[in-house]
Amino acid sequence: MTVDRILDKALAGERIQVDECITLFESDQVEKMGHVANQIMKKWHPDPVTTFVIGRNINYTNICDVYCRFCAFYRAPGKDGGYVLPDEVIFQKIQETIDVGGTEILMQGGTNPNLPFSYYTNLLREIKKRFPEITMHSFSPAEIMKMKEVSNGLSLEQVVREIHEAGLDSLPGGGAEILDDRTRRKISRLKGSWRDWMDVMQTAHKIGMNTTATMVVGFGEGMDERALHLDRVRIAQDECLTNQYPSKGFLAFIPWTFQPDNTNMKADKVTPEEYLKTLAISRIYLDNIPNFQSSWVTMGPEVGKQTLSYGCNDFGSTMIEENVVSAAGTTHKVNIESILRLIREEGKIPAQRDTKYNIIRTFEEESHVDRDFIMQN
Repeated sequence: MTVDRILDKALAGERIQVDECITLFESDQVEKMGHVANQIMKKWHPDPVTTFVIGRNINYTNICDVYCRFCAFYRAPGKDGGYVLPDEVIFQKIQETIDVGGTEILMQGGTNPNLPFSYYTNLLREIKKRFPEITMHSFSPAEIMKMKEVSNGLSLEQVVREIHEAGLDSLPGGGAEILDDRTRRKISRLKGSWRDWMDVMQTAHKIGMNTTATMVVGFGEGMDERALHLDRVRIAQDECLTNQYPSKGFLAFIPWTFQPDNTNMKADKVTPEEYLKTLAISRIYLDNIPNFQSSWVTMGPEVGKQTLSYGCNDFGSTMIEENVVSAAGTTHKVNIESILRLIREEGKIPAQRDTKYNIIRTFEEESHVDRDFIMQN
């Protein structure tokens, strides 16, 4: 089937299949795919509003026993430079986030074998005791699997339930990389199978937690693997919605690109065109996920702005602090003022949201109220 026929099929509301997805990935008709992805985005979000969340990454530990070849952030257990942040430092970082209008904490680290399961539950309880208003959108499936490993025999569902009850509100989609074991064995042999990642996510959906899903391209994966990744996410979302789990499953999808600098993997950086194509195809294929986030952290603010014409309705997080991608030599930063400007330059209305994509406030037009908010934050 030709690219045009596949895109027409998607615009008509019909599902495209894996072989058709591969055809799109093999095509260079990026602008055409972007146009269709944008039309599909407008079906989900007819108002010209682009959202963002004020949040902070807190990397509570960099000690990790998975040794991903593509990671420049981790330190092996017992090696120089490893750390676990003191609780009081974490509390201070959360308070600073709240002080600038932040609502979300993305707390992630390595799979640290020296931390017992009680470390996580106790820390979350203390955070919620001090900051009941903050949303903990934290950890990754790999970290959850490590918690299971150190939990003295708890099942995966028991671990997820206990960490949720302690204060984990939702689960981000980090660590998906490519959801196919051919590439996973090549880039991160110890991290677990694609099925491990998905089991954690589906368990979270089953007990009522929302999550997000991600995909990282640029590892040398095949186009068939990219398509399989999208298909496996779509199937899992179908299962959540069909079974009417007490969550909405994957609230958002975020594709981004491998950053090879300072890592043990050598690769050419993915071009902005390839990233935008991946984003557009993801929006076209994942017809059951409402929100798509821009990856300005890896691609830069100007490409981030372009994503708003390629299927994105969300600019992601202000990312007050970010250390993992920065360790790989990519240090794009934007502040709230920049986000408002970039969104407006694309003819959109900026709006601050929470982790569940509820709008907190809309910035209809630049005004003194707007400037006062920026000055305060």
